[in-house]
Amino acid sequence: MDKLKPCKRRDFIKKLKKLGFGPPEPGGRHFYVRYGTYTLTLPSNREYSVPQIKMLLNDIEHGIDRKIPIKEWGNL
Repeated sequence: MDKLKPCKRRDFIKKLKKLGFGPPEPGGRHFYVRYGTYTLTLPSNREYSVPQIKMLLNDIEHGIDRKIPIKEWGNL
């Protein structure tokens, strides 16, 4: 069974780009990435914990109307 692991912010952004998100855009205190009309706010910490990644993946799945299996996320 695949498990989520903590992820560096830079690696997280690379994975988002492989999913079809645009490059990070500055805006206020945080950066944002876009996928069509959906906008995701990126936390500014350097490394994302497993609970934080779960929360972000849940938000992404609802925003892009697509399930992202943990195995697929790990292979990005």
